[in-house]
Amino acid sequence: MANLYRLTLQQRHRLPPVSTGVSSGYSTSLSCVSGVSKKSDCRRFKASRRLVVGLGAAFCSQFMTMAGTLGANSLIASARQRGAVEQVLKDVQWPEQFSFKEEDFQRFDESPDSLFYETPRFVTHIDDPAIAALTKYYSEVFPPSNTPGVSILDLCSSWVSHFPPGYKQDRIVGMGMNEEELKRNPVLTEYVVQDLNLNPKLPFEDNSFDVITNVVSVDYLTKPIEVFKEMCRVLKPGGLAIVSFSNRCFWTKAISIWTSTGDADHVMIVGAYFHYAGGYEPPQAVDISPNPGRSDPMYVVYSRKASTA
Repeated sequence: MANLYRLTLQQRHRLPPVSTGVSSGYSTSLSCVSGVSKKSDCRRFKASRRLVVGLGAAFCSQFMTMAGTLGANSLIASARQRGAVEQVLKDVQWPEQFSFKEEDFQRFDESPDSLFYETPRFVTHIDDPAIAALTKYYSEVFPPSNTPGVSILDLCSSWVSHFPPGYKQDRIVGMGMNEEELKRNPVLTEYVVQDLNLNPKLPFEDNSFDVITNVVSVDYLTKPIEVFKEMCRVLKPGGLAIVSFSNRCFWTKAISIWTSTGDADHVMIVGAYFHYAGGYEPPQAVDISPNPGRSDPMYVVYSRKASTA
């Protein structure tokens, strides 16, 4: 039985920007204003963040619809418990119209992304346990290594994709913003430098890829529906799209709706991208956080291209 998730705007602003991740005492939480390379804990900047929340009460009262026996308040209250986030996308009753507004995709720093990503950052943006959890998840859902005819696209890629050690396919394409980072990525067989916020059109033929991955980068997309439509177009029928994220971000470049909401909301937001893009099976969420409260949380929202799309 579906269960409506309703929060007033006032309640929503009282929620910490990350409602499901517990502070793990990060010692390297840095602001990206000065161009440092380590992503910051988004929660640290709520007070100074320019809140532009166009969805407001409309998002919370109309859009967020969840399943299960948990009520709205108890879902948020229990979101710190491992696995609670996985219930967010169960039996969702989606509004007919996409409820996001243009201002929801504004960012504190609207300068060209090409400038921000001009300098390569040869660092990882989530901690080692979170990386290990994502790599383990990939090992469980990816096609076996060296499977004939398999192609994979890593969107918003960099110098590392967190694929299983030694994983290979005939074609693994990375698309990112910094060529030096992409050149350094050992798993890629080819790469494309492209700013998806300027041009969300993917330069690939229809039905090209078996798997598309996106790691801790969905929060930077200012045209997410266009990107998710393109992902669907280039996926083969039945192809798998995996979007993973944590509570780390370059907060000045993350979209407003992301930095002003928490983990349960983030799962719903990404699920909405899949749903309103069309052509996908109902999205699902998985909490792969390795050590809740002691290391970076890690979440996956995934879907498959419908066989009839």
